[in-house]
Amino acid sequence: MNLSDLLGRRILSTQGRVLGRLHEVQVDAAPTRSHPQDNAVVGALLYGRAGLLARLGWKPAGQRTSLRWENIKELRRDGALIATMAVICLCALVARPGHAAGDNAGDWSMPARDYASTRFSPLDAINTANASALRVAFTFDTGVNRGQEAAPLVVGNTMYVVTPYPNILFALDLSKPGAPLKWKYEPRPEAAAQGVACCDVVNRGAVFDDDKVFINTLDGNTIAVDAASGEELWKTRLGDINKGESITMAPFAVKGKILVGNAGGEFGVRGWLVALDERTGKVAWKAYHTGPDSDVLIGADFKPFYASDRGTDLGVTTWPPQAWKIGGATAWGWISYDPQLDLIYYGTANPGPWNAEQRPGDNKWSAGIFARDPETGAARWFYQFSPHDLYDYDAVNENLLIDLTIGGRARRTLVRAERNGFLYVMDRATGEILSADPYSAVNTITSIDLRSGRPSYNPAKQPVAGRVLRDICPASPGAKDWNPSAYSPRTGLIYIPHLNLCMDWLPSEVGYIAGTPYVGAEARMHAGPGGHRGVLTAWDPVKRQAAWEVREDLPLWSAALATAGDLVFYGTMDGWFKAVDARTGKLLWQFKTGSGIIGQPVSYRGPDGHQYVAVLSGVGGWAGAIVVGNLDARDPTAASGFVNVTSDLKQRTNVGGTLYVFGLPE
Repeated sequence: MNLSDLLGRRILSTQGRVLGRLHEVQVDAAPTRSHPQDNAVVGALLYGRAGLLARLGWKPAGQRTSLRWENIKELRRDGALIATMAVICLCALVARPGHAAGDNAGDWSMPARDYASTRFSPLDAINTANASALRVAFTFDTGVNRGQEAAPLVVGNTMYVVTPYPNILFALDLSKPGAPLKWKYEPRPEAAAQGVACCDVVNRGAVFDDDKVFINTLDGNTIAVDAASGEELWKTRLGDINKGESITMAPFAVKGKILVGNAGGEFGVRGWLVALDERTGKVAWKAYHTGPDSDVLIGADFKPFYASDRGTDLGVTTWPPQAWKIGGATAWGWISYDPQLDLIYYGTANPGPWNAEQRPGDNKWSAGIFARDPETGAARWFYQFSPHDLYDYDAVNENLLIDLTIGGRARRTLVRAERNGFLYVMDRATGEILSADPYSAVNTITSIDLRSGRPSYNPAKQPVAGRVLRDICPASPGAKDWNPSAYSPRTGLIYIPHLNLCMDWLPSEVGYIAGTPYVGAEARMHAGPGGHRGVLTAWDPVKRQAAWEVREDLPLWSAALATAGDLVFYGTMDGWFKAVDARTGKLLWQFKTGSGIIGQPVSYRGPDGHQYVAVLSGVGGWAGAIVVGNLDARDPTAASGFVNVTSDLKQRTNVGGTLYVFGLPE
């Protein structure tokens, strides 16, 4: 075995355990044609777990630690051990915020593309000058006509697509015309799981790491599949559908662990996040989001910034007796990771039931954000966006890890378009709120007190059981639901696909029966101010204001994608896939797909060296329930009130389940 092969294998064996420990490494000089053996060594060194880092066209800037070319040459003489150590250091190049382990500029190995959740592609071959020429490169019919919320993944020559229930995983060969099927994996989840999916049988994607593809199934399993063959490697059951638990989130891979959370807050489940060993599927740790500190993994290192989040066993004492056991606070959204701070960030969902009068107190640790140690799960800080949530404002949205200059000072920030309608800029090391501004129509909260961190609820919009409260803005899906924003470092703007919905709200008493709905409120949604139902907002987090916005007639339920070509891609619920100018919002291109788009667009470099953009088309989810569930448009309370605001959707789109891939003409 030659040295290049050895190094390649050694990198695969590291499994990312040291990423984030050794950070910011720079190669000062490139190899030259006069050193072919050195080229082989560096080629091997730059072989990441998800593909060739050498293809990145990576240009280091501002890193503090230097690994010189002369040192790399010594690897040929000093043996494989030193070579492996250098490999570990170089692997950290892609572990800083904004770059995933094994990252390749042409690949897309996780739904958000990077640990910082930017959904930014550094590819620029498709740009504002030529976007109008985009055309269909190929399509693929998944055969599953339900809500398609997943992001396709691309690693090397293969694209991976996971469907809604029954959660079929496809591998497509991008090196061949039309991208034919390489293999198909069918997990065959329990059919009964469909009955405990609150908001369609969706799946938000897979993740690729260490030559494996990881998926979750609706019936509560996490599965590792060999990326080359499609062979099942392990399967771990995490959820119990008899209690109402399901899993719809995309798994998250970090430091040799796969992180997974449950859904089912509308069924009175108890929320958690679990870390599985990537090699075996065994549980490494489990953190609950209600209950005593020992269950929540709160210990001496837990240091929340705000006083209201400090105390002993708040996950018990901020609930009525025993209510925390059925209190929801699930984790079905997005996770980010800062390797420099070695912290993961994720949000917790609504407390149960929706009728807030049945659960007096702040209801910790629901509707907030945790920062945790990924190795142990130990909580480092927490902030609650909606203490004693009144309106079903799940706090599961994405956390963008962006370094910004705030007040003349460089800050490591976490930026979040929250469901309650406020855009938060936070210090991600401490949990301090630096700013919080409404980005949508909000009348439920008047302001966020930066000293206490607490929202000031509008007393005129305080729900009371048995009484209809009208015109609550935003509605229960929030100003923005699950569908993630994107960030462009070129423009400094965050692109937020969101809603403009309000609602009438009628809370009522509800009893708990395991595995059945535990809601206690009736909603009827309607369009917000202006009459449009969706908005794409470009937000400047430093100036704390919108740079531009595009209003859409229907609710926006797709994710956004930003690219180095200064484009933003997103889809509409009637099937239009659009590209707009990232600096102005001007529409540059659009294509009508066969069904509404609620998925996550991605961009990748194909084996032919060309850039492509891919998205799944298939209406559904909570917003599209009227179509996939064939619900009666005359029932304003159907789909928890969403049908009242999407009664026209059946006339504007059909069910679907097709992958569309677009490129430029040859």
